Amino acid sequence: MKKHEIDVLISGAGAAGLALAIELARRNVNFRLIEKLEKPFDGSRGKGIQPRTLEVFADMGIVDRIVAAGGAYPPERKYRSDGSFEDKAVFETVAATPAEPFTTSLMLPQFLTESILRERLLELGHRPEFGHELNGFSQDGDCVVATIVNSTGEETVRARYLVGTDGGRSFVRHTLEIGFPGKTLGVRAIVADVTATGVSRDVWHRFNEGLMTSQISLCPLAGTDLFQVQGPIPLEGDVDLSAAGLSALFTERTGRADIVIQSVFWASAYTMNARLADRYRDGRVFLAGDAAHTHPPTGGQGLNTSVQDAYNLGWKLASILCGAPDVLLDSYEEERRPIAASMLGLATKLLDAAKAGSMQRGREVHQLDLCYPTSILNFAGPARGLGVSAGDRAPDAPIRGSSGQQKWLFDLYQGSHWTLLGYEVDRLSAIAPRPGLHIHAVGPRGDIVDDQGHIRDGYNVEAGDWVLVRPDGYLSAIVPSADINMLKAHLKRVGLAAQN
Repeated sequence: MKKHEIDVLISGAGAAGLALAIELARRNVNFRLIEKLEKPFDGSRGKGIQPRTLEVFADMGIVDRIVAAGGAYPPERKYRSDGSFEDKAVFETVAATPAEPFTTSLMLPQFLTESILRERLLELGHRPEFGHELNGFSQDGDCVVATIVNSTGEETVRARYLVGTDGGRSFVRHTLEIGFPGKTLGVRAIVADVTATGVSRDVWHRFNEGLMTSQISLCPLAGTDLFQVQGPIPLEGDVDLSAAGLSALFTERTGRADIVIQSVFWASAYTMNARLADRYRDGRVFLAGDAAHTHPPTGGQGLNTSVQDAYNLGWKLASILCGAPDVLLDSYEEERRPIAASMLGLATKLLDAAKAGSMQRGREVHQLDLCYPTSILNFAGPARGLGVSAGDRAPDAPIRGSSGQQKWLFDLYQGSHWTLLGYEVDRLSAIAPRPGLHIHAVGPRGDIVDDQGHIRDGYNVEAGDWVLVRPDGYLSAIVPSADINMLKAHLKRVGLAAQN
C-alpha cells in the first residue's frame, strides 16, 4: 500500500473549495487547499445568497456573520425614457415559518462571502495556500499523485482523493478530458465594482430594461460603499473598463452626465455560458462548483449551487475515509448533477426574461425545494403517502428540551453527524447507539418535546415513526416501527453499522 501524505487535495480556493475545506476540517480530515492565484479573488461576480445556502452556512456556524456582513436587496428602480421611473421589489417578501427559518435572498458580494469562509476555515486550523498551482496529476487504485508548482519550485503530493474546484476553465476537468457540453448564450456583458456619484444607494438603478444594446445598471453592494455595474456589450471588440470609460458608457446609454464612475476596484467583460460536465467523478478525482457547471448570473444560482456541491461531497469524503461504503461517493454525481442541470435551465430561462425586461424571481431561486428523490442513499422500503419523503430537505421546527429550554430542530442537526428521531416510540433502545449517529426520542418521555406539534406537522409523522436525517440536512428515511429491521439494514448500508 502506498503512503498517502494527505487524504484530500482541493485545487481552487473559491467559494466551493473553501466550503469543501470547512466541511473536511470540521471532520478532522487531513487535506490541503491550493489556489494558483497569488491572493484572494476581490470581485463581486456572485452577490446573491439563497435561503438554502443560508441554512448551509448556519450548519457551518457562520450564518450570523454572513447576515451581518450583507443586507437585503434594495428595490429595483426602472427608469423610463422620459425620465420617470417605477420602483419594484427584486424578491417577493415571504415571512419565515417554523419549517423554513430563511425565506429571503441576501445580498453579499462574493469577496466578502469568501472572506468569511476563509475566517471560518482559519478558526478550524487551516488556510488556503495561494500561489500554488496544480501542474499535473495521475491516479491509480490507491491514490492520486499530484504535482504542485509555487514560487519556490515544484513538489509532488500523494493524496487519496483530488477535488477540482478550479472554475469554469478547470485544469482538473481538462486533464481528465471530461466533456463540458452546453452553449454560449449569445450575451456578452460587463460586471464591475465601482465607486460612483450621481445616484442614491437606496435602490438598484436600472436603465433601458429589455433593450440589449443599451441596458445598464448600478446596484449598491451591501456591506460596502461600492456599486456593481452590469450591462450587455457587443459580442466582439474591446471595452474600456476604466472609470472614464464606464462613465462615458453611462452617459451614452442614459443621457445623463451626472452619473460619474469615480474609481474601479474590479471589472470583467465575459461571455455568458450554460455548460454541464459529462460526469463529476473519474476514479479518485471529483469536480465541484464551476468546474462542473457554469451558469449565467441571472437568478443568483451559480455560487449557491457550488457551495451546496461542496456541502454534499464533504461529509461523504470524510465518511469514506473512516471506512464507510463507497455507495456514499457514488451518490455525489447522482444527486448533484441533476440539480445543476435544473439550475442551468432556470438561470437560462431568467436570462431570456431579463432580455425582455420581464424577469421575476420567485421561490424557485431559493433552492429550498431542491431534493434527491431517487438517491441511492434513500430508504428502500415502502413509499410514503403525504408529506416529506426520503431525499427531501428536512424541515426545521421549534422544539423544547426535556429540561425546559427552547431550541430548534436544526440545533440537533448541526454538526458532522447523522440524526435519528424516534417520534413517540415505545423503545428508544430498539436502535443501538453507533458512531456518527445522534439518537433523540421525541415525546412526553423523550429528551425532545414537540409541544407545538411542528415536528408532527412538518414531517407528517405519527407515534412510532423513525426519522433519519443525513449530515447535510436531507431526509434519508421515515419509517414506522414495524419496519425497524429494515431501518437497521439501511443504517448499515449507509455506513452506520452498530458496534459489537
